[in-house]
Amino acid sequence: MAKSTFPSRSGTLITGSSQMACHIRAFDWSMTPLGPIEEWSDTLLATANLMLHSPFPTILAWGPEMVFLYNDAAISTLTKKHPNALGGLYREVFHEAWDLVGADLEGCFYRGETAVRDNIFIPILINGELEKHYWSYSLIPVYEDGLVAGVYDAFRNMTATVVGAQRLRDSEARLKLATEAAKLGVFVWDTIGDGGSWENDRMYEIFGRSRERGPVNGAEFLRDVVHPDYRNSFQQAVQGTVQKGEPFHFEGMIYLPDKTLRRVEITGNLQSELDGPKGRILGTVRDITEIRKTEEALQESSKHLGELAAIVESSEDVILSKDLNGIIKSWNAAATHVFGYSAEEMIGQSILKLIPEHLHGDEKIIIENIRAGRRVEHFETVRLTKDGRLLDVSLTISPIRDTDGRIIGASKILRDVSARKRMEQSILQAEKIAATGRMAATIAHEINNPLEAVVNLLYLLRHLTTDKEAIKYLATAESELARVSHIAKQTLGYYREHVSAVRASLSDIAEHAIAIYEPRCMAAGITIRKSIESSRKVTLRRGEMMQVISNLIVNSIYGMPAGGTVSISVSDTEVPSDGVVLTVADDGVGIAREILPKVFDAFFTTRHTVGTGIGLFIAKQFVEGHNGTIAIESSIDVEKHGTTVQVFLPIHTAYEV
Repeated sequence: MAKSTFPSRSGTLITGSSQMACHIRAFDWSMTPLGPIEEWSDTLLATANLMLHSPFPTILAWGPEMVFLYNDAAISTLTKKHPNALGGLYREVFHEAWDLVGADLEGCFYRGETAVRDNIFIPILINGELEKHYWSYSLIPVYEDGLVAGVYDAFRNMTATVVGAQRLRDSEARLKLATEAAKLGVFVWDTIGDGGSWENDRMYEIFGRSRERGPVNGAEFLRDVVHPDYRNSFQQAVQGTVQKGEPFHFEGMIYLPDKTLRRVEITGNLQSELDGPKGRILGTVRDITEIRKTEEALQESSKHLGELAAIVESSEDVILSKDLNGIIKSWNAAATHVFGYSAEEMIGQSILKLIPEHLHGDEKIIIENIRAGRRVEHFETVRLTKDGRLLDVSLTISPIRDTDGRIIGASKILRDVSARKRMEQSILQAEKIAATGRMAATIAHEINNPLEAVVNLLYLLRHLTTDKEAIKYLATAESELARVSHIAKQTLGYYREHVSAVRASLSDIAEHAIAIYEPRCMAAGITIRKSIESSRKVTLRRGEMMQVISNLIVNSIYGMPAGGTVSISVSDTEVPSDGVVLTVADDGVGIAREILPKVFDAFFTTRHTVGTGIGLFIAKQFVEGHNGTIAIESSIDVEKHGTTVQVFLPIHTAYEV
């Protein structure tokens, strides 16, 4: 903002000490179409001083360019445009509103038309944002030498008034809509003169009267309309309102003209003296006959629901409900007991939280059946507990319908059948074992005879040859045939060695097994890495432990069809207690996590063409028969795959040598 070049004279031409008077005196008007203040016409000076002393927000637009001047009262409207708006052009100062007010300004300046506008919507740019505002303004032409030289613009911001009036109209409309929607009758009752008016048609509908008959007064209402049992409470309500100013409230039975009984609720308030004469009650009436009947029915239903809820909560079966999106809505105590989740943890959660990932597709099928209104009965599947256990369960699922018969969800009864499944599995296993026992006896009898014949023939053949190498091979063949006979009995029977346990080195047995299977491994492209470090001798049955190690090596060979490495180690250990540990590890294809727990079950095998499914089962029996343990870990990950089996024999059957 530049300083004026005529400070001494401008102080007398522009009068007053207001903020805008100071700004106008200090402004360099020589840079505007108006020129220096000293050269302003008497008309411009007079009009500018009139504007500055006006208590109303006022703008003076002077000349064809409409140079912008304004007073202190207009500053709040300009906000951040002040003080730079001074000396600017009206079109540029209020560019956002020019399309709305430009025609009036030009009409006033060029044609001398006075414009008066009330409550006109004109948005204004305030603090960088276009705000909605309403304005009233008058545009008055200022004449000089018979021609319009400027426009005197007095205005007021009417936004609060316009918005308030609109809100009042909206409130009245909403009140009317609310009374109609709520089916409320509206009345005014003068308790002193015992007269009044019914304000809407609903009043006549509630009391069964026509408009021609008109409303009833208080005395008639008490005598002819209110049921005798409720007259006293009605009078008490009136006295409490009139004498104490309490809100009026009455609920009771009334008679319609045809003697039909209805229940109504009347509420209201005593009007203040500013609103009307003292003793006038403004209120509403509502027919609540059906509402009370519904409430009574709901109370009865709630009683039954409470009984049902008690039954559900005390049930030993899991009972829950869910919506059609699978979101759990209820959860009983049995569900907490079975799954480990509290109601707070599960209500609002997806049912998929209880379903193993590979079974998520089942939930979609169940929901489709429920949507179709079909009940799902005794569906046996698996569910997941909070601690990660898998449970065998039986499900019965039924649709839940709303009062209109629409299916809105499902109730689910779940029974944990894990114990039954285990029992069934045990029975099945026992049947298999019994059948195997019978078969084992037959096989032992049928195989041993020809094996003995072959052994005899080898014995005779050994005496017919003098070749030392041949005799060595014949001796090895006799030894292996004896082991074959032994293994035949162990593999299919639940045969235990009748020979006594002896102190033997697990390391020696492992070395012997490695020597037997090493040629087969070399042929299959498998490298054997061994670490035989234990020197302890354990009291054991050599044949059984030889069978255990042989089964583990054979399993590793089958697990590496493309070759690989099998590591066999025997070492002393103090964990979980003093003893000896045998470890057989390979980098083969591995075993899937979901079937790993089944590998020690009888007749379970992953080699469907050559496996019998009893190798690891028998190995486990033999190890546990020595008070030992056997554990397995496996992975089928692409980068890290393979299987590790570890056998532990405790020290209480061992001694140091």
